Amino acid sequence: MRKILIINTGGTFNKVYDPLNGELIVSKTAHTVEQIANKWFCEFEVLNIIGKDSLDMTNQDRLELLATISHSGYEYIIVIHGTDTMNMTAEYLFDGDCEKCIVFTGAMVPYSIDPVEATANLSSAYGYINALEKSGIYIAMNGVMDTYEKVKKDKKLGKFIFA
Repeated sequence: MRKILIINTGGTFNKVYDPLNGELIVSKTAHTVEQIANKWFCEFEVLNIIGKDSLDMTNQDRLELLATISHSGYEYIIVIHGTDTMNMTAEYLFDGDCEKCIVFTGAMVPYSIDPVEATANLSSAYGYINALEKSGIYIAMNGVMDTYEKVKKDKKLGKFIFA
């Protein structure tokens, strides 16, 4: 098995209900990724950065992600990211000439509400990154896995599809 860094940037994957304001918020202290990974994965590290919904991410946040990836000693990296701007961030990283193998994943339903999608997507990303043979930027969502240019969110269908 490969040594894998899982970078958790937030997104719906990490949202929890805040009873004080009645809204779903991105939890910066949730250990959701660790809970899933500790059950099945080998040789991984989790790093929590940014902690935002992807609609709130800025190019400064993307630059922070790129710097984190570039300075990491890991060649294989899974990025937990919000689904609305996942492709935008993937393209931003691609423009940075990253020579690593990066797989984006996330969830459209918070793990705290229904853990099935988040668990399936993270597990798929983990299996996919272990099978990939070349560097690049990929997406693994809803059972669809390929380069970021070939996988897109279809908002009408509510899932990711081959573009």
